[in-house]
Amino acid sequence: MSPSPCGRVGQKGSRTIPLTRSLGMISSNDFRTGTTIELDGQVWRVVEFLHVKPGKGSAFVRTKLKAVQSGSVVEKTFRAGETVAQALLEKSTLQHTYMEGDDYVFMDMGSYEETRLTANQIGDGRKYLKEGMEVNVVSWNGAPLEVELPNSVVLEVTQTDPGVKGDTATGGTKPAIVETGAQVMVPLFISIGEKIKIDTRTDSYLGRES
Repeated sequence: MSPSPCGRVGQKGSRTIPLTRSLGMISSNDFRTGTTIELDGQVWRVVEFLHVKPGKGSAFVRTKLKAVQSGSVVEKTFRAGETVAQALLEKSTLQHTYMEGDDYVFMDMGSYEETRLTANQIGDGRKYLKEGMEVNVVSWNGAPLEVELPNSVVLEVTQTDPGVKGDTATGGTKPAIVETGAQVMVPLFISIGEKIKIDTRTDSYLGRES
């Protein structure tokens, strides 16, 4: 099922933020990690770049690019100072409301418009996604591309070995499963039913939450 168009910009209650100032050109000299560009009708994100100035010949920029839509990664070399189209992306704060088939449905709580994304579009971050959670949905030309989770989430532990009372100083850890199905390493004293804060960028335990 193809994703439906993202909620329109500027409607009452909508929180849609342009990620770039305008649709323009960018020089390869200005590439940074995270820069988004348009090539061959797709959006690519710079994940690595290296400026090279050989002893002979012209300087160039060697890059590793990741396709935002498909996740494929390619290596591409640009001439130093070469200009390419910068992708105009928009970020909207939406709430994950439910799943329908394999689609994750998100709603703009101001306009009540729905946006659908596939598991592939959301990627590995879906292991922390739960109904009612607010996320940033990134769109290009009105179509949703990906989801940005909060840097940390609070989730309940549903499976783990019994907690060890008083064992707070040994530094030992054990695996735990949280309510969304994700597995994280937690201290030995954590028990089933406790809520913990997790860093979604590193999959690491940050602490207990009351």
